[in-house]
Amino acid sequence: FYIHIKKIVFAQNKVWSNVSAGIESWSWSSRQLSLQSGGTVTIPCHYNMKYIQHKKYWCYDAKAAFNYCKILAYGNTTKGRVTVTDYPAQSLFTVTMRDLRSGDTGMYWCAVEIEGLWPDVKEDIYITVKSVPDMSVEESSVSGQEGGSVSVQCLYSAGHQNELKQWCRSKDQRCYTVGRTDTSQNSAVQINDDGRRSFSVEMSGLQKSDAGWYWCKTGDLQVPVHLSVSDAPPGTIANTDI
Repeated sequence: FYIHIKKIVFAQNKVWSNVSAGIESWSWSSRQLSLQSGGTVTIPCHYNMKYIQHKKYWCYDAKAAFNYCKILAYGNTTKGRVTVTDYPAQSLFTVTMRDLRSGDTGMYWCAVEIEGLWPDVKEDIYITVKSVPDMSVEESSVSGQEGGSVSVQCLYSAGHQNELKQWCRSKDQRCYTVGRTDTSQNSAVQINDDGRRSFSVEMSGLQKSDAGWYWCKTGDLQVPVHLSVSDAPPGTIANTDI
């Protein structure tokens, strides 16, 4: 299942936030995912365009104190239950883990290999696998048409009922909070929390630029969701004026 163990020194991630008009920008030092045993998850890992030609990899049992991890797969390979796929045009790679088991619980790294004395670039992700996850989504992949709308239902356990609920765009780490947010560049976002272990996200006035990866987020827990936006039907005018 494992390829080999890599011992390296990693660059440190910085955390920052900025709140304005219902939008919060946040760079996470680590993500936390609660996943269902037996299920499948695809996780987006973003990187700087200057690393397009560098090797990408996915590590398990990452030990920050000792700077080593067990590499499960490199970019564009499948090893056992793990597939890593690089998308250079989008400056991201995805990691798909199948047939999740409780033994998969632990710290992982999305990482980009930097040769020489420079540290590899990485992002921490802590995954917990259990029969009933603390957070999930009804659909992990949704699609809509340009000018149209799309809805996502985010489910959470009772222990997270009083925590902040957010909808975050993965590539620029911008988060929307409960309520309605209108922006000039992207679609309008409406988030409603029913207080009964679920909150809904509706994006209206979709634009092609809205396509990509997002996260349902409550407290420290997150779940990835992929959004696809297709062309508006012939003869219609996409409403991109928000």
